[in-house]
Amino acid sequence: MSSTTAADPSLIDSPYAAWRLLTTLGLVALGNSSMYVVSVVLPEVQKEFGVNRADASLPYTFMMVCLGIGGLWTGKWADRYGITRVLLIGSIAVTSGFIWAGLSGSIWTFALAHGLLLGLFGSSSTFAPLMADTSLWWNKRRGIAVAICASGNYIAGTFWPPVAQWGIETIGWRQTYIYMGLVCGIGMALLALRMRQRPPLVTMNTNGSSPTAINSNRSFGLSLMQAQLLLCVAAVSCCVAMSMPQVHIVAYCSDLGFGAARGAEMLSLMLACGIVSRLISGIICDRIGGIRTLLLGSALQGTALLLFLPFDGLVSLYIISAMFGFFQGGIVPSYAIIVREYFPPQEAGARVGAVIMATLLGMALGGWLSGKVFDLTGSYHAAFINGIAWNVLNLCIAGWLYLRVKRQS
Repeated sequence: MSSTTAADPSLIDSPYAAWRLLTTLGLVALGNSSMYVVSVVLPEVQKEFGVNRADASLPYTFMMVCLGIGGLWTGKWADRYGITRVLLIGSIAVTSGFIWAGLSGSIWTFALAHGLLLGLFGSSSTFAPLMADTSLWWNKRRGIAVAICASGNYIAGTFWPPVAQWGIETIGWRQTYIYMGLVCGIGMALLALRMRQRPPLVTMNTNGSSPTAINSNRSFGLSLMQAQLLLCVAAVSCCVAMSMPQVHIVAYCSDLGFGAARGAEMLSLMLACGIVSRLISGIICDRIGGIRTLLLGSALQGTALLLFLPFDGLVSLYIISAMFGFFQGGIVPSYAIIVREYFPPQEAGARVGAVIMATLLGMALGGWLSGKVFDLTGSYHAAFINGIAWNVLNLCIAGWLYLRVKRQS
């Protein structure tokens, strides 16, 4: 069924698993670069193609929608064929997607490059499948391991925006995109060759000898389908809220007169703090479980969003951006832990892919919706309020699932 080799069960929680996790971190940092660079080039793209803010946000929206859909396929492919093939396809897509976007002549071809290549096959190969894969290599420290894997996404968000901003100012956004495609795609292909072994929990389950498989068809006292659907709705709502600062902070700072460079610095700071947040949340998750970690992260994210409303000075925006990063970093990885805790491990790739698809659809919807609200109102104040409302929905779902778990314990 797969050309990859079966792993010895003793490799779980082993030094090999740690080296594999380090490789995974590099793959996520390279494969998710486009998710954050597109926000940095948004003002330049809007100016060059002569479009409004909502239309300039469409490439990000289309990329995130396709990334989410792609996560369903890549998760299933990884379950069936192993992660290496998926990653090699992704490396080709990342290279060609960046180059196509850099050569595009309109906002629509720019959007297609981001959606069909960078999203559908590129970034999708290094997000949900790798989080699912990581969860199957760790038992004792599963929470922190998945958090480290997911931190690669924020390492990309910390490293690439200032690099892209420097490239835009020195060689232009088009050449910057082309060079990034070559660096990220080739780097992914080389690292993918180190990921040939299948996870032990998957191979043991295939042989019918795994004692760890979850046999129940219930989760949170609900059917697996109902539980999955609720997690997906929660994932959409939290990420609509999350996308407001992440997608529009550069444009927001430009509108306030602080300049795009300051906004890029805030985005980088936000995501750097998100790395710390994800690691701390991973440690917390190992102690209190995924659903409680989700509830905590949702409450803190809503608090940070509220702070954007009364404060719009330069110093205060730096501080709130850092706080937002600290508060929301652990939310998305907690979904992978919840799936691993409450669903069968042999379905991890597909089910994590479905939930991560929902988070990315939320990011896509939130990125476009915030731009649309801005176009209608002329400011981001109403867009922040919209994000807060979606965050309340996430908080309600997480709280209800937590109460169901508490009653069953």
